[in-house]
Amino acid sequence: MVDAPVAGRLRRPGWRDPRLLIGLLLMAISVTAVTAVVRSADETSPYFAVRSTLTPGSVVTRDDVRVVRVRLDGGDYVAAGEEPWGKVVTRVVGKGELLPSAALAAADDFDARTIAVRTSLPLADGIDAGSVVDVYLTSDGAAPKTSVVARGLTVEAVEHGGGSFSGATIETVYVVVPPGGIEDLLDALASGGGISVVGLAGGGA
Repeated sequence: MVDAPVAGRLRRPGWRDPRLLIGLLLMAISVTAVTAVVRSADETSPYFAVRSTLTPGSVVTRDDVRVVRVRLDGGDYVAAGEEPWGKVVTRVVGKGELLPSAALAAADDFDARTIAVRTSLPLADGIDAGSVVDVYLTSDGAAPKTSVVARGLTVEAVEHGGGSFSGATIETVYVVVPPGGIEDLLDALASGGGISVVGLAGGGA
């Protein structure tokens, strides 16, 4: 009579079992890697972003900015711990854009001026704060002549529907003018000729 084989009992792996140790090591490596990825994804810093478009000559206040957290390698933008209040914007900074350090200057260092230009012709759609425009003068006379008096000016603000004069709609455009162009523009405005403000294609901001 042949003896039946006796089934062996399964042994629960002990702490010294190499397979158990390898499994625990792999789990530890996996947890460490996931933790490192999460920490890396959360390495952001607070910076200032503008709430609405700022134009050259605008003085930065606390109400102009909000704090956002972003990942940046360089120091080209104003961090939330800094205080840019009272500084003047030297170029257009669009809505939602981080506030660039290079776009700020002390008030004494900014020498451009804002001049109000009343238009003879209606403005084209899309010309608003931050747009870049040219200003033209059309002289009166039997043979009117049009010439450009200023190029590449940034619009600070626009007043629409300012009334009418001799049937022509008048709108007021506030443009930021560098020192070298102030006299020419003022002479054109005082000449009595027609003034037209023409925007660049695409807004030019």
